[in-house]
Amino acid sequence: MRLLNRTAGRLSRHRRGRLAGIVMLMLGLVLTGSMYAAFAPAQAGSADSEEELIAEGRELFLVSCAFCHGKNGEGVLTEGGTQYGPPLIGVGAASADFQLETGRMPLTQPGAQTASKPPVFNQQEIEALSAYVGSLGPGPAIPDPEEYSIDNLSPEEQEEAISRGSQIFLTNCTACHNFNGNGGAMPRGGAAPSIMGTSPEHIYEAMLTGPGNMDVFSDGNLSPEEKRDVIAYIEELREQPEYGGFSLGGLGPVSEGVFAWLLGIGGLVGFAIWIAAHTTRSTKQPSKGADA
Repeated sequence: MRLLNRTAGRLSRHRRGRLAGIVMLMLGLVLTGSMYAAFAPAQAGSADSEEELIAEGRELFLVSCAFCHGKNGEGVLTEGGTQYGPPLIGVGAASADFQLETGRMPLTQPGAQTASKPPVFNQQEIEALSAYVGSLGPGPAIPDPEEYSIDNLSPEEQEEAISRGSQIFLTNCTACHNFNGNGGAMPRGGAAPSIMGTSPEHIYEAMLTGPGNMDVFSDGNLSPEEKRDVIAYIEELREQPEYGGFSLGGLGPVSEGVFAWLLGIGGLVGFAIWIAAHTTRSTKQPSKGADA
């Protein structure tokens, strides 16, 4: 009897061991399937949403932009062979985002250069148009906030970044934007705009894409860290007070020269005229010899 009980117990342990292995295998399969079901649809949905955004951007592009830039962003030439609307293939999503968010595009009328104005499209439409333009060819992408911010640096590193940015700005930017970033006149009717009110994202995008007369500062010319340092210096400029009194618009010798001529020399000339008008005049008396 004891022998039968021992034999039955061994068989029962073997069965439980096999059953436990099967159960563990099933649990592993269920867990793996659950994880796949949780993550795989999200990735597919992200791809679908990106395609939908590009499709939405194409519809907006055909209605609002194709007249100047062509149905496929290939650009449009006039009958005289001049460029009516430049091609957008390869300009990247960053260029479209900059032009649309600053209101430079769509262009109201041709001119020496496009001026900043309130945007025509809302944020969703700008994202869609930027995604479509970015899909036309490889180009600069819209930068992440971490690329143009120094908030993640220590105070000492921030000071070093601002110092480096000042040297880069003085070397590469002051010729057009002036020493304090308020802009200035340029040849052929152009003007470098003030960057004191420009957001860090748009400054970074402008350096990447070179809108208008501005040069393109690619990563080969200025590294991403150097672009970040320039923006840090500009942010520091905005917080500095005017120690020299009246800034006269911060336009440098142009406004200072006008001030000197109109108020300085003009004031002196006016004062000289006032003195001449209020001086006592004397009449010349005839000599006695002449009377005789």
